[in-house]
Amino acid sequence: MVLEQTGTPLTLTLTPEHEMLLNTVRDFAQKEIVPIAEHYDHSGDFPMETIKKMAEMGLMGIEVPEEYGGAGMDVLAYVLALVEIAKADASHSTIMSVNNSLYCNGIMLFGTEEQKRRWVTPVASGEKIGAYSLTEPMSGSDAATMASRAVLNEAGTHYIINGRKSWVTSGPVADYVVLFTMTDPEKGSKGVSAFLIDTSQPGFHRGKKEPKLGIRASATSELIFEDYACPVENMLGKRGEGFKIAMTVLDAGRIGIAAQALGIAEAAYEASVRYARERQAFGGPIGQFQMIQQKIADMKTRIEASRHLIYNACLAKMRAKVTGERYTLEASMAKLFASETAQFVTDEAVQIHGGMGYSKEMPVERYYRDARITRIYEGTSEIQRMVIARHELGMR
Repeated sequence: MVLEQTGTPLTLTLTPEHEMLLNTVRDFAQKEIVPIAEHYDHSGDFPMETIKKMAEMGLMGIEVPEEYGGAGMDVLAYVLALVEIAKADASHSTIMSVNNSLYCNGIMLFGTEEQKRRWVTPVASGEKIGAYSLTEPMSGSDAATMASRAVLNEAGTHYIINGRKSWVTSGPVADYVVLFTMTDPEKGSKGVSAFLIDTSQPGFHRGKKEPKLGIRASATSELIFEDYACPVENMLGKRGEGFKIAMTVLDAGRIGIAAQALGIAEAAYEASVRYARERQAFGGPIGQFQMIQQKIADMKTRIEASRHLIYNACLAKMRAKVTGERYTLEASMAKLFASETAQFVTDEAVQIHGGMGYSKEMPVERYYRDARITRIYEGTSEIQRMVIARHELGMR
């Protein structure tokens, strides 16, 4: 990423490497993912074959240094690539986002050297699939109330984990999981700790797979722990730092979901423009009518506003690498506006397409269903508004 001083504010400029990545990913997504997106949406199967191809391109660990199996690029490269994947199919972008923002990012920020090499390298390189597990059946946005427990054994060698986690993206197929659970319940949010979980070990079970409205090819399930023995060296960060780690990682995750929402919105917008040009009514294309033009104008404006908020969040994340500060505000604003934009644009796209927009023969109904989750996961729109307001009111 290049930062240019043009006037007062810093602006983002694409480097030749960014341009090459963008074109390469766009070509791959349109040729390899678009033709199969409808099939996987109907079947709900995990698209392992194309995910492996994405890994070969370095898309499953874009910001991870090459020495740990990643592509060694920056957050703008990640956003550019994720938007193109999301335009082709939101399910593929969800899998990519979790692998990058929630799994690899957390370990790279808080893991030891040994943990990075053992737990990041195989996931960033595509040999393994990673997941992030915070939510529980009765603990969503209020993560401090989680009921799962990790108790240190008498020998002091392992934490014995018991509990049930829910809504785990890639849960049915994940090889490794970053797990958040209570080690000191009496301390509330300061009693949460993070652990690195190998799903091949005894005591780990996969629960029911969720029958979802959208992003159906992104497998989501419960995870069940029954006396799972986790070695103490697999604790990520220090005891009691889990909540801080989870919230820090979610800042990056929200940039990813904002980029996903932007990709979905762009796909719905482009489909609507084509349809408005081609669909004939009352002696001409429907795009000649002012009400259709108003929809196109509003859709385009919100999409571009979302893009700039996302780029602003990218800049904030870059600064954070130097200053160590959080970029929560910028990430929350980008996620809030982009997800609300995706909902607005896909709804308008269905309206522009009329009856065909409600048919599974057209992809806009899939865009509509896929967009809805972006206002919920990685923190609901309501939570984002609360985060933004508290920041501005000095109530953090």
